[in-house]
Amino acid sequence: MGISLVGKRLDAGNRAFGLALLGLVAASVIYLCLGAMRISLTEVLRVLTGGEAEQMSWLVVRDLRLPRVLLAWLIGSGLALSGATQQAVFRNPLADPGLLGVTTGAALGASVFILVAGGTPTSPVVGSWIDLGLVTSAFVGGLLATALAWILSAGGRSRDTAHLLLGGIAVNTMCASAIGLIFFLVDDVQLRSITFWTLGSIGSANWSSLLLLLPFSLVGLVVLPRLARALDLLQLGEADASFLGVDIRRVRVVAIVVSTATVAAAVAVAGPITFVGLVVPHLVRLVFGASHRIVLPMSALVGALLLTIADLLSRTLVAPAELPVGIVTSMVGAPFFAWLLFVGRSRRQA
Repeated sequence: MGISLVGKRLDAGNRAFGLALLGLVAASVIYLCLGAMRISLTEVLRVLTGGEAEQMSWLVVRDLRLPRVLLAWLIGSGLALSGATQQAVFRNPLADPGLLGVTTGAALGASVFILVAGGTPTSPVVGSWIDLGLVTSAFVGGLLATALAWILSAGGRSRDTAHLLLGGIAVNTMCASAIGLIFFLVDDVQLRSITFWTLGSIGSANWSSLLLLLPFSLVGLVVLPRLARALDLLQLGEADASFLGVDIRRVRVVAIVVSTATVAAAVAVAGPITFVGLVVPHLVRLVFGASHRIVLPMSALVGALLLTIADLLSRTLVAPAELPVGIVTSMVGAPFFAWLLFVGRSRRQA
């Protein structure tokens, strides 16, 4: 009976995965067509297949929109997959990819770079390498913040994940305080640059940023789903999982390191994009149950779909201007988070 039920859920998951994949393709085609300059579906297909098309269509689709939608795929899938993994590791449905300080650490790294560079990404002070410097600083800041949280939790020697959570809270507080100090020190131009970066945007996407993020995303997409069985057993409790043969320390180290690197790379390229890693795994679990053989791949796919739609809205709602995509995801994620709290309280009272 139990095996039959699992099989039915896997079949349902496979069908839903196919539908979500079709939805992602459809949303991406619409993404390529719509914007400040509308391009017909026929013209988009000509560009994608290498056919004859207008030069402006080639420029907009191939050099602007295509790398941007692919970047949305990588960032959305990485954030959602990392969120689902960390929620399983910490056995906390409200865990977020930034829980260990990676997001605020990356924001601090970018803020320090802008302060030291003395300009914005268009400033001649640092020249053409400023984008790479900003991304590198944010990435290093995110990894260092997570490493500090790990050290504060006794180097991970404790089997209690509560120590990691407390270490993450401490690091998040310290990084937020440091960012506040930087806000006080910078001038108006730098303050505007830092503020815009912390809102989260993939508007500066290009093929270089896509190639920069690709290795980290591929590692996450390959490694994290392989932990599905161990994460399922971990939900029984660390003692029971260890009795059933799960190496708790190894699973926790691999899950946290890989998910942190994935999130750090995404934040470094696009800035903090909130709620994707929190909302998507919840939606997937509500529909398909708690089996991580379904939750992890579906979270990655739905995360890519959600961020593609969110970035499409950010480009079109106030066209020809553009909203930072982090604002759009927050507008969706915050009400959903409030709904989760309300439903959880109602269930406890019942």
